[in-house]
Amino acid sequence: MCGIAGLYNKNGEPVEVAQVKAMCDLLRHRGPDDEGLWSSGAVALGHRRLSIIDLAPRGRNPMPNEDGTAWIVCNGEIYNYRELRADLLRRGHRFRSETDTEVIVHLYEEHGPTCVEMLNGMFAFAIYEQRATSDVRRSTLLLARDRFGVKPLYYTFLDDVLAFSSEVKAFMALPDFVARPDPFALAEHLTFQNTFGERTFFEGVKLLPAGHYLLCQDEQIEMRQYWDLHFQPEHGPSLEEWAAGLRERFEAAVTRQLMSDVPLGAYLSGGMDTGSIAAVAVRHIPNMHTFTCGFHLPEGASELEQFFDERAESHRLAQTLGTTHHELVLGPEAMAPVLPAVVWHLDEPRVGISYQIYYTAEMIHRHVTVVLSGVGGDELFAGYPWRYEPILELGDSAFAEAYYRLWIRFLTDEGKREMFTPEVNRALGDFSTFDSFQAVLSHTDGAVPLQRALYFDFKTLLNGLLLVDDKLSMAHSVEARVPFLDNSLVEWVTQIPAGFKLRAGQSKTVLRLAMRDLLPDETLVRRKQGFTPPDQTWYKQHNLAYIESLILGPRALARGYFQPAALRRIIDDHLQDRCNNRFLLWSLMCFEWWNRLFVDREPLPEPMSVHEGELLWAL
Repeated sequence: MCGIAGLYNKNGEPVEVAQVKAMCDLLRHRGPDDEGLWSSGAVALGHRRLSIIDLAPRGRNPMPNEDGTAWIVCNGEIYNYRELRADLLRRGHRFRSETDTEVIVHLYEEHGPTCVEMLNGMFAFAIYEQRATSDVRRSTLLLARDRFGVKPLYYTFLDDVLAFSSEVKAFMALPDFVARPDPFALAEHLTFQNTFGERTFFEGVKLLPAGHYLLCQDEQIEMRQYWDLHFQPEHGPSLEEWAAGLRERFEAAVTRQLMSDVPLGAYLSGGMDTGSIAAVAVRHIPNMHTFTCGFHLPEGASELEQFFDERAESHRLAQTLGTTHHELVLGPEAMAPVLPAVVWHLDEPRVGISYQIYYTAEMIHRHVTVVLSGVGGDELFAGYPWRYEPILELGDSAFAEAYYRLWIRFLTDEGKREMFTPEVNRALGDFSTFDSFQAVLSHTDGAVPLQRALYFDFKTLLNGLLLVDDKLSMAHSVEARVPFLDNSLVEWVTQIPAGFKLRAGQSKTVLRLAMRDLLPDETLVRRKQGFTPPDQTWYKQHNLAYIESLILGPRALARGYFQPAALRRIIDDHLQDRCNNRFLLWSLMCFEWWNRLFVDREPLPEPMSVHEGELLWAL
């Protein structure tokens, strides 16, 4: 797990190596163990290393092939690298290290850009190749991202120079880079609490989509998709047979992702997804460390918030599994001190409220370097029944309109026009977030409604969750792995009939059946609960003054994005329980700090840790 950065001048003129070094310095948190640079005229590659596999210096990036005609920088893990390496050895390739990164560069020699199709893992990498023939010298730069988008990779053009990096903040080191907000990204976020596809909050900065690669050959640049999520026809074995096959592939996926030369642990919320992963992993790792975070439930907490503190359930499950369990507890005072750091590490606002993830990763860093996460289980197995049940019987046109309405987390297009200033509305023109929604959904023709919904969530919500998981774990130099997003497991799950995932109001039916003798009944029947603080109440109490000063302060209002009366109404509606606006208020606070840190280039305040001490349960 690492951070990568680089520059490529498509006109062949030299690039500034010192600029790549400066980019990598802004990524030090992603790789505090080592660093490396390599350049050759029109290209420079940089790397920050978090050592996970083959900790010796020979594992340093950038890394060449045998004759130095191809060089790679990589962020991620390839879980099938040993099998690929064995085949490459039989074909005569020579290796200098035991790393998975070196396997990729030799695989590229054999297969070119299509090598990405053979990789089972999470990755973002760049390969630069330069070959000379008798009459021409040809250069190729390949940027690639894994199937599911576990690892991020951003790029932007500064005149003829292509800059790329694991995080947008690295571009701040480039003299010609200016951070400007993209109004279309802001409009998407204020509907979905997310942005779709390549779009980011930074005008001119693109996120390479999951399952895509960018191929730069001399002056020609082309993006290609090499993988997409496809559901199979509705037929096959019985529910019990699907569950048995799922269990076998799930255990294989978790076991594959245990490879590590450094300590490894797991999240353990008390729910089925993290519980299933930990239950398999603990068989291979004695006294494995598990981690959870809970909250002081406030006086006057809503009925829903009563379920937000999962420490008791997590503790009981840890006792059952026999793990060394760690927990921390947060109160309302925890948010403000770390909000700037959270926004800085996220690069841009994304789905959910996430300061609790930042704190949990800080705790994890004190004990292990790698942690297994349950992200992906909901999007594969229909974990959000309240969103899916209303659309199960709808036809194509009715489905699109109904599911779009269910995904308006914040504001309709009309509501945003009332909230934005005239200047922002003019910039947006007739842009509609329904068009963004339809662009994703257009790839699902012929699928049943639940499959269409799962595809949409997989391509949008999951993408945002993975970015948050990656950025906030790497903020503390922790590698987060996602066993549910294993190539073989996902390909199996896409064949399972929709009716075996959501049945009679019960989500994840086939997964619950597959895990029935692995987890206690209490865990298997628990209601779905997201990892989120009780901010509906906290925002009315301890944090109200901070919220008002941040989003209604003169500095924020002078930016000219929002009508002050609309912001005041959002706060008042929350205070009077007319609408639970906690997620919207969180996004507005993040947007103001985003402007301060990236647009204004205000120095990042030193984060303060204000949560209560960690508790350890050696079970």
